[in-house]
Amino acid sequence: MMSSPSKRSVAVLLGLSCLFASQAATARPDRLAREGHALAVKRCGACHATEKTGASPLPIAPPFRSLGYRYPVETLDEALAEGIVAGHPDMPSDPWEPADIKRFIAYLESIGPKPDKPR
Repeated sequence: MMSSPSKRSVAVLLGLSCLFASQAATARPDRLAREGHALAVKRCGACHATEKTGASPLPIAPPFRSLGYRYPVETLDEALAEGIVAGHPDMPSDPWEPADIKRFIAYLESIGPKPDKPR
């Protein structure tokens, strides 16, 4: 049987483990969103506004922060995987890698509105 100090030590260690695990879980979405932002700037920033403010360099290209008003951004995964063929005339249609799609969508979810219901 464990002594009281040993039980306390185990309880403290378990508590710290839970704390660190929860911090790691919240850090992952933040990291994905930062990486997705970098992808957006690199792949799309010549036409689309990629920040929380400012106009798109190409006026017909919507700012990414506004995409959530049009549709749930998490539904873009299939279009990105296949290569988007709609959009504005200058939009490239090359397919995205699954890991990049996950990062990009995390970024879109972090920057845009949170619609109450799907459209």
